Amino acid sequence: MTPLKPGSTIGIFGGGQLGRMLSQSAQKLGFKVHIYDPHTDTPAGRISNFKSAAPYEEMAAIARFAKDCDVITYEFENIPTITISAAQQFTPVHPNVKALQTAQDRLIEKTFLAQKADAPVIDFRKIDTVEDLHQAVSELGLPAILKTRRFGYDGKGQIKIDDIDEIPAAFKDLGGKNLILEAFAPFVREVSIVAARDHNGNVKCFPLTENVHKNHILHTSSSPTSDPQNVEETAKSIAHRVLDALDYVGVLAVEFFELDGGKLIVNEIAPRVHNSGHWTMDGDCADQFEQHIRAISGLELGDPKPKVSVIMTNLIGDEIEQIPAYQGKPNTHVHDYDKKEVREGRKMGHINVTKPLTDR
Repeated sequence: MTPLKPGSTIGIFGGGQLGRMLSQSAQKLGFKVHIYDPHTDTPAGRISNFKSAAPYEEMAAIARFAKDCDVITYEFENIPTITISAAQQFTPVHPNVKALQTAQDRLIEKTFLAQKADAPVIDFRKIDTVEDLHQAVSELGLPAILKTRRFGYDGKGQIKIDDIDEIPAAFKDLGGKNLILEAFAPFVREVSIVAARDHNGNVKCFPLTENVHKNHILHTSSSPTSDPQNVEETAKSIAHRVLDALDYVGVLAVEFFELDGGKLIVNEIAPRVHNSGHWTMDGDCADQFEQHIRAISGLELGDPKPKVSVIMTNLIGDEIEQIPAYQGKPNTHVHDYDKKEVREGRKMGHINVTKPLTDR
């Protein structure tokens, strides 16, 4: 791909915090940004050059938006695939529809990972009836995790089953169809790799990141992290295979369960910039948002190697009110997403605290 010229317009589906940070990076690289979102007032739209407010299913509006852009991307994986298919009739869209379709359905995702990317996944079963669930539990054992195949994030759309008596209620609570049962992974920690792939197939990975969740929402990410079981190179190799199998362009996150003994299991993939990569914004390296814009616009990928270690802490709900306590502290970087409404469980911002690498 011929690199986009300065002043070209990058379109972004989605006006949330990820779109906002992508927009900031694109503008720093000399591009204009056009945000498309169903809402008229969004964190990304407030700082973009242009914005369109229309439903994701409004084909005429999507066509007008696409024709105004030189390349298009998206900030979240639950955007309708018909939206991407409509836009790409006029303008290149990265990541591609295949990546979106794969990540939107947990059954498709795990099947792809195992069969196409040679990536280790937990044992799983397709569930469409309560009889399926009883059979799957007899095969996988308990505890096990019952999940919706689509639209699950931050712990939503999943129930842990510890006892056979819980099967009917769990099945009913998750809608009784289009489900997947996953064996329980006895992990020692959760880690991730955020990586970028360009149009020529070049891949650059950020260091291994350790993630800690609270109430099923990411609480902290630390990177570079210790690696006592020497899993980092394996994790990067798996991420590389996933990117190649999808013919991917842009930034993708691969989340892993690390088991005792050093085995890795892929939990899920995210075809976008990712919360566990927010630490890169203050790692004194080409951060994940810059890498994504570089990849989709045809620019050479930057250096992902950080010069400091970073601990990222999410600010959830009214935790955003703690920002004044962080401002002005040494080695502390505050990122406010400029969301107007504070809601329980909503990601409102994050804090990055840096330390010299020798302090790890």
